[in-house]
Amino acid sequence: MSMPTQPSVPTLLTSNCRRLHRLRESIPVLGAILVLAATGWSMPVAAQSSDVYVCTGPNGVPEYRNGNGGKNCRKLNLPEVVAVPGGRTAPAATARPAPGGFPRVDGATQKSRDGERRAVLEQELQSEQARLASLRAEYNNGEPERQGNERNYQKYLDRTAALRDNITRSEANVAALQRELANLKD
Repeated sequence: MSMPTQPSVPTLLTSNCRRLHRLRESIPVLGAILVLAATGWSMPVAAQSSDVYVCTGPNGVPEYRNGNGGKNCRKLNLPEVVAVPGGRTAPAATARPAPGGFPRVDGATQKSRDGERRAVLEQELQSEQARLASLRAEYNNGEPERQGNERNYQKYLDRTAALRDNITRSEANVAALQRELANLKD
């Protein structure tokens, strides 16, 4: 069994010098590529357009192609593509006029509508809080009283789970109504 031979030190130095020399030669090229890429990406690009052809497919279905596909194709006359560079927009004015034809509402009418909305939300909140209180009373901290039709224990467990779900839903409704009331303008 023979051991692989390792290259001598002068051979290693020569090969490493060649690699280093190739790297030195490629650095200016890489630098030029990076400069071109950086300037090219920051410059606006003109819109490019090519000819578009519409061809009739095998089943009579129109196909749109970039190049002339042969027979049953005709060139479309499309308008030139115009690229508009994006810019910063002016800050929005505080009081925008209503779009054309859209009715405007005066301040007093809007305040009365807001007041009516607040009253409706408060009424819904009160009814939901009353429903939540009755559900909690019936739930009895997880041990509701058994009813006559619940001779089967599973029916009792199902009703208990339904009560727990209804309480969770009602609590979420109360929280949502309170958030909605907090978001209303005074």
